[in-house]
Amino acid sequence: MFEKIKKFLKEVKFELTKVTWTSKQELIYSTYIVIVVSIVLAIFIGIVDMVLSNLANILLG
Repeated sequence: MFEKIKKFLKEVKFELTKVTWTSKQELIYSTYIVIVVSIVLAIFIGIVDMVLSNLANILLG
């Protein structure tokens, strides 16, 4: 059993050597894009929610 675990961990280590890691600059830029898109999407969803809520209150109210 321990041999299988040892073999698995060796294979994982080998596979990790083949991974192309992103640079720090790419990572920062991608993180910035994700944050900006998330904020814009949250604002958009909030506005749509307010509009639909007001519309429902007018129609049902």
